[in-house]
Amino acid sequence: MLNNKVQQASPLMIVLAYAVVYIVWGSTFFFIEKALHSFPPFILGSFRFITASILLMGYCVLKGYKIFNKRAIRDSIVVGFLLLFIDMGGLIWAEQYVSGGVAAIIAAAAAIWFVILDKPKWKENFSSKSTIAGLILGFAGVVLLFVEQIIASKSSANKEITVIALVIMVLGSIAWTAGSLYSKYQKKSQQEETEDLHVSVKTAWQMITAGVLFTIVASLNGEFAHFSFQQVTPIDWFNISYLIVFGSILAFSSYIWLLSVRPATEVSTYAYVNPIVALVLSYFFSSHAVTYIQVIGLVIILVSVLLMNWKLYKNNKMVAKITKTTIADRRKSIRLRNQRDAVVRKDIKKPEVAN
Repeated sequence: MLNNKVQQASPLMIVLAYAVVYIVWGSTFFFIEKALHSFPPFILGSFRFITASILLMGYCVLKGYKIFNKRAIRDSIVVGFLLLFIDMGGLIWAEQYVSGGVAAIIAAAAAIWFVILDKPKWKENFSSKSTIAGLILGFAGVVLLFVEQIIASKSSANKEITVIALVIMVLGSIAWTAGSLYSKYQKKSQQEETEDLHVSVKTAWQMITAGVLFTIVASLNGEFAHFSFQQVTPIDWFNISYLIVFGSILAFSSYIWLLSVRPATEVSTYAYVNPIVALVLSYFFSSHAVTYIQVIGLVIILVSVLLMNWKLYKNNKMVAKITKTTIADRRKSIRLRNQRDAVVRKDIKKPEVAN
Protein backbone atom coordinates (compact mmCIF):
# COMPACT_ATOMS: atom_id res chain seq x y z
CA MET A 1 0.00 0.00 0.00
CA LEU A 2 2.84 2.36 0.85
CA ASN A 3 4.45 1.73 -2.50
CA ASN A 4 1.25 2.67 -4.28
CA LYS A 5 1.01 5.86 -2.27
CA VAL A 6 4.56 6.73 -3.10
CA GLN A 7 3.85 6.30 -6.79
CA GLN A 8 0.67 8.37 -6.62
CA ALA A 9 2.19 11.24 -4.63
CA SER A 10 3.21 14.25 -6.67
CA PRO A 11 7.01 14.68 -6.70
CA LEU A 12 6.51 18.44 -6.41
CA MET A 13 4.32 18.02 -3.32
CA ILE A 14 6.90 15.71 -1.75
CA VAL A 15 9.67 18.25 -2.35
CA LEU A 16 7.55 21.08 -0.93
CA ALA A 17 6.59 19.02 2.13
CA TYR A 18 10.22 18.17 2.82
CA ALA A 19 11.16 21.83 2.44
CA VAL A 20 8.54 22.75 5.04
CA VAL A 21 9.61 20.06 7.51
CA TYR A 22 13.32 20.70 7.06
CA ILE A 23 13.30 24.48 7.04
CA VAL A 24 10.23 25.43 9.08
CA TRP A 25 10.87 23.09 11.99
CA GLY A 26 14.50 24.12 12.02
CA SER A 27 13.54 27.79 11.96
CA THR A 28 11.09 27.59 14.87
CA PHE A 29 13.98 27.61 17.36
CA PHE A 30 15.06 30.96 15.92
CA PHE A 31 11.54 32.44 15.87
CA ILE A 32 10.89 31.36 19.46
CA GLU A 33 14.02 33.20 20.54
CA LYS A 34 12.91 36.31 18.65
CA ALA A 35 9.29 36.22 19.88
CA LEU A 36 10.56 36.17 23.47
CA HIS A 37 11.59 39.81 23.01
CA SER A 38 7.92 40.78 23.41
CA PHE A 39 6.24 37.73 24.95
CA PRO A 40 6.97 36.17 28.33
CA PRO A 41 7.65 32.44 27.84
CA PHE A 42 4.39 30.97 29.13
CA ILE A 43 2.20 33.63 27.52
CA LEU A 44 4.03 32.85 24.29
CA GLY A 45 3.16 29.17 24.66
CA SER A 46 -0.40 29.98 25.69
CA PHE A 47 -1.11 32.30 22.76
CA ARG A 48 0.63 30.05 20.26
CA PHE A 49 -1.10 26.79 21.10
CA ILE A 50 -4.55 28.11 21.92
CA THR A 51 -4.65 30.03 18.65
CA ALA A 52 -3.27 27.09 16.67
CA SER A 53 -5.74 24.69 18.30
CA ILE A 54 -8.70 26.94 17.46
CA LEU A 55 -7.61 27.18 13.83
CA LEU A 56 -6.92 23.46 13.53
CA MET A 57 -10.08 22.37 15.34
CA GLY A 58 -12.11 24.76 13.21
CA TYR A 59 -10.64 23.15 10.11
CA CYS A 60 -11.52 19.70 11.45
CA VAL A 61 -15.12 20.77 12.12
CA LEU A 62 -15.43 22.16 8.59
CA LYS A 63 -14.08 18.88 7.21
CA GLY A 64 -16.69 16.99 9.21
CA TYR A 65 -14.23 14.98 11.29
CA LYS A 66 -15.44 13.31 14.47
CA ILE A 67 -14.35 15.51 17.38
CA PHE A 68 -15.08 13.46 20.49
CA ASN A 69 -13.77 10.07 21.52
CA LYS A 70 -13.13 9.64 25.24
CA ARG A 71 -10.10 7.39 24.99
CA ALA A 72 -8.50 9.28 22.11
CA ILE A 73 -8.95 12.60 23.90
CA ARG A 74 -7.47 11.16 27.10
CA ASP A 75 -4.41 9.95 25.21
CA SER A 76 -4.13 13.29 23.40
CA ILE A 77 -4.12 15.08 26.75
CA VAL A 78 -1.23 12.92 27.97
CA VAL A 79 0.73 13.43 24.75
CA GLY A 80 -0.02 17.15 24.71
CA PHE A 81 1.15 17.47 28.30
CA LEU A 82 4.46 15.71 27.66
CA LEU A 83 5.30 16.93 24.15
CA LEU A 84 3.85 20.39 23.87
CA PHE A 85 3.77 21.58 27.49
CA ILE A 86 6.74 19.96 29.23
CA ASP A 87 9.13 19.79 26.28
CA MET A 88 8.06 22.92 24.43
CA GLY A 89 7.54 24.83 27.67
CA GLY A 90 11.04 23.96 28.80
CA LEU A 91 12.43 24.88 25.40
CA ILE A 92 10.68 28.26 25.30
CA TRP A 93 11.77 29.12 28.84
CA ALA A 94 15.35 27.99 28.20
CA GLU A 95 15.70 30.08 25.05
CA GLN A 96 15.68 33.15 27.27
CA TYR A 97 19.21 32.13 28.23
CA VAL A 98 20.63 30.04 25.36
CA SER A 99 20.51 30.51 21.62
CA GLY A 100 18.05 28.79 19.32
CA GLY A 101 20.98 27.05 17.64
CA VAL A 102 22.13 25.40 20.85
CA ALA A 103 18.53 24.48 21.69
CA ALA A 104 18.16 22.80 18.29
CA ILE A 105 21.33 20.76 18.81
CA ILE A 106 20.10 19.57 22.22
CA ALA A 107 16.76 18.66 20.63
CA ALA A 108 18.55 16.60 17.97
CA ALA A 109 19.92 14.41 20.76
CA ALA A 110 16.41 13.09 21.46
CA ALA A 111 17.40 9.88 19.67
CA ILE A 112 19.47 9.04 22.74
CA TRP A 113 16.40 8.96 24.94
CA PHE A 114 14.40 6.94 22.42
CA VAL A 115 17.00 4.19 22.65
CA ILE A 116 17.15 4.33 26.45
CA LEU A 117 13.41 4.63 27.19
CA ASP A 118 11.98 2.26 24.59
CA LYS A 119 11.96 -0.77 26.91
CA PRO A 120 10.36 -3.25 24.45
CA LYS A 121 13.29 -2.52 22.11
CA TRP A 122 16.05 -2.84 24.72
CA LYS A 123 17.18 -6.28 23.60
CA GLU A 124 17.34 -5.19 19.99
CA ASN A 125 18.93 -1.80 20.70
CA PHE A 126 21.57 -2.85 23.20
CA SER A 127 22.65 -5.86 21.17
CA SER A 128 23.79 -3.50 18.42
CA LYS A 129 27.36 -2.21 18.66
CA SER A 130 26.55 0.77 16.45
CA THR A 131 23.66 1.76 18.73
CA ILE A 132 25.84 1.58 21.85
CA ALA A 133 28.59 3.56 20.10
CA GLY A 134 26.00 6.14 19.06
CA LEU A 135 24.75 6.46 22.64
CA ILE A 136 28.23 7.08 24.00
CA LEU A 137 29.03 9.55 21.24
CA GLY A 138 25.70 11.34 21.70
CA PHE A 139 26.30 11.81 25.42
CA ALA A 140 29.76 13.15 24.62
CA GLY A 141 28.25 15.69 22.24
CA VAL A 142 25.74 16.88 24.84
CA VAL A 143 28.44 17.17 27.51
CA LEU A 144 30.59 19.14 25.08
CA LEU A 145 27.77 21.63 24.57
CA PHE A 146 27.26 21.94 28.33
CA VAL A 147 30.94 22.71 28.82
CA GLU A 148 30.98 25.20 25.93
CA GLN A 149 27.98 27.10 27.28
CA ILE A 150 29.37 27.18 30.82
CA ILE A 151 32.73 28.49 29.61
CA ALA A 152 30.98 31.13 27.50
CA SER A 153 29.05 32.44 30.53
CA LYS A 154 30.71 35.54 31.89
CA SER A 155 29.62 35.30 35.53
CA SER A 156 28.80 32.62 38.06
CA ALA A 157 25.14 33.68 38.02
CA ASN A 158 25.03 33.34 34.24
CA LYS A 159 26.72 29.96 34.45
CA GLU A 160 24.14 28.75 36.94
CA ILE A 161 21.13 29.85 34.90
CA THR A 162 22.72 28.47 31.72
CA VAL A 163 23.20 25.07 33.32
CA ILE A 164 19.60 25.13 34.56
CA ALA A 165 18.37 26.02 31.07
CA LEU A 166 20.37 23.20 29.48
CA VAL A 167 19.17 20.68 32.06
CA ILE A 168 15.56 21.75 31.53
CA MET A 169 15.94 21.29 27.77
CA VAL A 170 17.36 17.81 28.29
CA LEU A 171 14.50 16.93 30.65
CA GLY A 172 12.08 18.34 28.10
CA SER A 173 13.64 16.16 25.42
CA ILE A 174 13.12 13.14 27.67
CA ALA A 175 9.47 14.16 28.12
CA TRP A 176 9.11 14.45 24.33
CA THR A 177 10.48 10.93 23.98
CA ALA A 178 8.21 9.56 26.70
CA GLY A 179 5.18 11.18 25.09
CA SER A 180 6.13 9.89 21.66
CA LEU A 181 6.56 6.34 22.97
CA TYR A 182 3.27 6.58 24.86
CA SER A 183 1.55 7.67 21.66
CA LYS A 184 3.23 4.88 19.71
CA TYR A 185 2.25 2.05 22.05
CA GLN A 186 -1.20 3.42 22.81
CA LYS A 187 -1.85 3.47 19.08
CA LYS A 188 -0.90 -0.19 18.88
CA SER A 189 -3.25 -1.06 21.72
CA GLN A 190 -6.08 0.78 19.97
CA GLN A 191 -5.75 -1.01 16.65
CA GLU A 192 -8.71 -3.23 17.47
CA GLU A 193 -10.97 -0.23 17.96
CA THR A 194 -13.27 0.42 15.03
CA GLU A 195 -13.61 4.14 15.67
CA ASP A 196 -10.87 6.67 16.27
CA LEU A 197 -10.23 10.37 15.79
CA HIS A 198 -8.47 11.87 12.79
CA VAL A 199 -4.84 12.76 13.47
CA SER A 200 -5.60 16.48 13.00
CA VAL A 201 -8.29 16.30 15.68
CA LYS A 202 -5.90 14.58 18.07
CA THR A 203 -3.29 17.24 17.37
CA ALA A 204 -5.83 19.96 18.09
CA TRP A 205 -6.68 18.35 21.44
CA GLN A 206 -2.96 18.15 22.25
CA MET A 207 -2.59 21.85 21.50
CA ILE A 208 -5.65 22.70 23.59
CA THR A 209 -4.12 20.79 26.51
CA ALA A 210 -0.82 22.62 26.18
CA GLY A 211 -2.48 25.99 25.68
CA VAL A 212 -4.61 25.63 28.82
CA LEU A 213 -1.60 24.55 30.91
CA PHE A 214 0.54 27.40 29.59
CA THR A 215 -2.27 29.82 30.47
CA ILE A 216 -2.56 28.46 34.01
CA VAL A 217 1.19 28.73 34.62
CA ALA A 218 1.34 32.22 33.10
CA SER A 219 -1.45 33.29 35.45
CA LEU A 220 0.13 31.74 38.53
CA ASN A 221 3.62 33.15 37.96
CA GLY A 222 2.33 36.68 37.32
CA GLU A 223 3.16 36.98 33.62
CA PHE A 224 -0.30 38.27 32.71
CA ALA A 225 -0.11 40.90 35.45
CA HIS A 226 2.92 42.50 33.80
CA PHE A 227 2.03 41.91 30.17
CA SER A 228 0.11 43.97 27.64
CA PHE A 229 -0.47 43.04 24.02
CA GLN A 230 0.26 46.67 23.19
CA GLN A 231 3.91 46.07 24.06
CA VAL A 232 4.24 43.47 21.31
CA THR A 233 6.18 44.87 18.37
CA PRO A 234 5.00 44.30 14.78
CA ILE A 235 7.98 42.05 14.08
CA ASP A 236 7.13 39.87 17.08
CA TRP A 237 3.52 39.60 15.93
CA PHE A 238 5.01 38.23 12.74
CA ASN A 239 7.26 35.88 14.73
CA ILE A 240 4.44 34.36 16.75
CA SER A 241 2.16 34.19 13.70
CA TYR A 242 4.90 32.24 11.96
CA LEU A 243 5.11 29.85 14.91
CA ILE A 244 1.34 29.34 14.92
CA VAL A 245 0.70 28.90 11.21
CA PHE A 246 3.93 27.39 9.97
CA GLY A 247 5.40 25.75 13.06
CA SER A 248 2.32 24.38 14.82
CA ILE A 249 0.05 23.63 11.85
CA LEU A 250 1.76 23.48 8.45
CA ALA A 251 4.99 21.72 9.42
CA PHE A 252 3.25 19.07 11.49
CA SER A 253 0.68 18.39 8.76
CA SER A 254 3.46 18.07 6.19
CA TYR A 255 5.30 15.67 8.47
CA ILE A 256 2.24 13.45 8.93
CA TRP A 257 1.55 13.47 5.19
CA LEU A 258 5.14 12.54 4.37
CA LEU A 259 4.93 9.59 6.73
CA SER A 260 2.02 8.30 4.66
CA VAL A 261 3.81 8.54 1.31
CA ARG A 262 7.52 8.09 2.10
CA PRO A 263 9.52 5.65 4.26
CA ALA A 264 9.66 6.70 7.92
CA THR A 265 13.45 6.46 8.05
CA GLU A 266 13.68 8.88 5.13
CA VAL A 267 11.25 11.33 6.73
CA SER A 268 13.19 11.20 10.01
CA THR A 269 16.13 12.89 8.28
CA TYR A 270 14.58 16.20 9.36
CA ALA A 271 16.46 15.65 12.64
CA TYR A 272 19.73 16.07 10.75
CA VAL A 273 18.68 19.25 8.96
CA ASN A 274 16.81 21.18 11.68
CA PRO A 275 19.88 22.03 13.81
CA ILE A 276 21.79 23.19 10.74
CA VAL A 277 18.94 25.53 9.78
CA ALA A 278 18.77 26.83 13.35
CA LEU A 279 22.51 27.46 13.52
CA VAL A 280 22.54 29.25 10.16
CA LEU A 281 19.69 31.54 11.23
CA SER A 282 21.35 32.14 14.59
CA TYR A 283 24.64 33.03 12.90
CA PHE A 284 23.24 35.46 10.33
CA PHE A 285 20.23 36.98 12.09
CA SER A 286 21.02 37.08 15.80
CA SER A 287 23.70 38.42 18.09
CA HIS A 288 24.68 34.92 19.19
CA ALA A 289 28.01 33.65 17.96
CA VAL A 290 28.17 30.18 16.46
CA THR A 291 31.37 28.69 17.85
CA TYR A 292 33.55 25.91 16.54
CA ILE A 293 32.67 23.85 19.61
CA GLN A 294 28.96 24.16 18.79
CA VAL A 295 29.60 22.97 15.25
CA ILE A 296 31.73 20.08 16.53
CA GLY A 297 29.03 19.21 19.06
CA LEU A 298 26.44 19.24 16.28
CA VAL A 299 28.54 16.94 14.10
CA ILE A 300 29.13 14.55 17.01
CA ILE A 301 25.43 14.37 17.86
CA LEU A 302 24.36 13.91 14.23
CA VAL A 303 26.90 11.11 13.78
CA SER A 304 25.61 9.53 16.99
CA VAL A 305 22.04 9.67 15.67
CA LEU A 306 23.20 8.05 12.45
CA LEU A 307 24.94 5.27 14.37
CA MET A 308 21.90 4.65 16.57
CA ASN A 309 19.71 4.33 13.48
CA TRP A 310 22.25 2.46 11.36
CA LYS A 311 20.76 -0.96 12.01
CA LEU A 312 17.30 0.38 11.24
CA TYR A 313 18.50 1.91 7.98
CA LYS A 314 20.14 -1.37 6.97
CA ASN A 315 17.04 -3.37 7.86
CA ASN A 316 14.78 -1.04 5.90
CA LYS A 317 17.15 -1.18 2.94
CA MET A 318 17.07 -4.97 3.09
CA VAL A 319 13.27 -4.99 3.36
CA ALA A 320 13.02 -2.64 0.40
CA LYS A 321 15.33 -4.89 -1.62
CA ILE A 322 13.34 -8.00 -0.71
CA THR A 323 10.09 -6.20 -1.50
CA LYS A 324 11.45 -5.06 -4.85
CA THR A 325 12.60 -8.59 -5.67
CA THR A 326 9.25 -10.03 -4.58
CA ILE A 327 7.35 -7.56 -6.74
CA ALA A 328 9.60 -8.33 -9.72
CA ASP A 329 9.11 -12.08 -9.22
CA ARG A 330 5.38 -11.61 -8.91
CA ARG A 331 5.24 -9.57 -12.10
CA LYS A 332 7.29 -12.21 -13.89
CA SER A 333 4.96 -14.92 -12.61
CA ILE A 334 1.91 -12.98 -13.78
CA ARG A 335 3.50 -12.40 -17.19
CA LEU A 336 4.30 -16.11 -17.61
CA ARG A 337 0.80 -17.06 -16.50
CA ASN A 338 -0.72 -14.64 -18.99
CA GLN A 339 1.46 -16.07 -21.76
CA ARG A 340 0.41 -19.60 -20.82
CA ASP A 341 -3.26 -18.62 -20.74
CA ALA A 342 -2.90 -16.98 -24.14
CA VAL A 343 -1.47 -20.20 -25.58
CA VAL A 344 -4.29 -22.23 -24.05
CA ARG A 345 -6.92 -19.87 -25.45
CA LYS A 346 -5.27 -20.06 -28.86
CA ASP A 347 -5.34 -23.85 -28.78
CA ILE A 348 -9.01 -23.83 -27.79
CA LYS A 349 -9.94 -21.52 -30.65
CA LYS A 350 -7.94 -23.57 -33.23
CA PRO A 351 -10.47 -25.24 -35.61
CA GLU A 352 -10.60 -29.01 -35.67
CA VAL A 353 -9.23 -30.66 -38.84
CA ALA A 354 -11.85 -32.79 -40.62
CA ASN A 355 -10.99 -36.44 -41.13
